[in-house]
Amino acid sequence: VQLQASGGGLVQAGGSLRLSCTASEIIFSTYVMGWYRQAPGKQRELVSTITSDGNIINYSDFVKGRFTISRDNAKNTVDLQMTSLKPEDTAVYYCNARNRLRVAYWGQGTLVTVSS
Repeated sequence: VQLQASGGGLVQAGGSLRLSCTASEIIFSTYVMGWYRQAPGKQRELVSTITSDGNIINYSDFVKGRFTISRDNAKNTVDLQMTSLKPEDTAVYYCNARNRLRVAYWGQGTLVTVSS
């Protein structure tokens, strides 16, 4: 199983980035997909999740109104559109896949750095 995340980089505060995660070797349409992040010296935290059919989406309070998660089951991808970025959004962002049996997989992470 492979979750390949991309799209990270350096951006100024107020800017935007779009992260993408492509999954392989799983039945993508049966997995809840999520984005998590881990800032230096902090624990990994949930950013957003989207159900297998895309009908239920959750966001952590600190990204509501700024980030948008979406998925394309035909392409096995889940994206995270990030706008109005803040320096505190700086972190490594990880893609996560979880099925009904609670089997979970993690991607390798992509670094997002927001400069002030």
